[in-house]
Amino acid sequence: MAELTVEEKLRELFELQLVDSQIDEIQILKGELPDEVQDLEDDIAGLELRMSKMESNIKELQSEVSNQQGKIKESEASILRYQNQLENVKNSREFEALTKELEFQKLEIQLAEKRTRQSKIEIENKEETFKATDERLQKKRKELESKKSELAQIIEKTEQDEDELRKKSDEARKNIEDRLIKAYDKIRTSYRNGLAVVTVERDSCGGCFNKIPPQLQLEIGMRKHITACEHCGRILVDDGIVSEVKERVGVVEV
Repeated sequence: MAELTVEEKLRELFELQLVDSQIDEIQILKGELPDEVQDLEDDIAGLELRMSKMESNIKELQSEVSNQQGKIKESEASILRYQNQLENVKNSREFEALTKELEFQKLEIQLAEKRTRQSKIEIENKEETFKATDERLQKKRKELESKKSELAQIIEKTEQDEDELRKKSDEARKNIEDRLIKAYDKIRTSYRNGLAVVTVERDSCGGCFNKIPPQLQLEIGMRKHITACEHCGRILVDDGIVSEVKERVGVVEV
């Protein structure tokens, strides 16, 4: 393929800018919805994980309560057995041994009851936290459903146009040398409005609005060189190229 003239390169660059700007308009229409949906999905996943861990903790505490209650029953059974044995003691040594066992089992019961109370308090606190977290989760799920629905409606309206525009953008890029594409993309990503190729409007750069000297405007109109704004680095084209490209390319209204 023969190398394009500077004038042709400028036309191709402005056509690419025109198409990419229309894609940008669709992204603006979507707004921050895609990011909001992703953030909500991440929040929900985090809350679900947290609730799963709380459920495991509550089950562990409930198991601990059951274990302590089992120990209490065992100690109570031991106390009854030792009390029965006390009735048949034969000497003081045996009496002292049984008395110590009784005291020990009573202490075991007190300790088990204390641990049971602590576990029940923890269970109650965790169940309250679980309930509050579940309320947050349900709220987030409703919000996500609403955001997804809103985004889906926008995508439904713009998907076909966006697909066509992206194909046009890809085709336009094939006609432009890599060096210019890299410069174009670098400039686009440097500015929020994504403008890398602009026209001179009222003797000023259409991107940063700084004044363009008359001599430089003449050079831009001659289309012999690719000229960049000395203030913002954007590629400058004359009104004639803008009109020619807009006539050649159908603009998809979003």
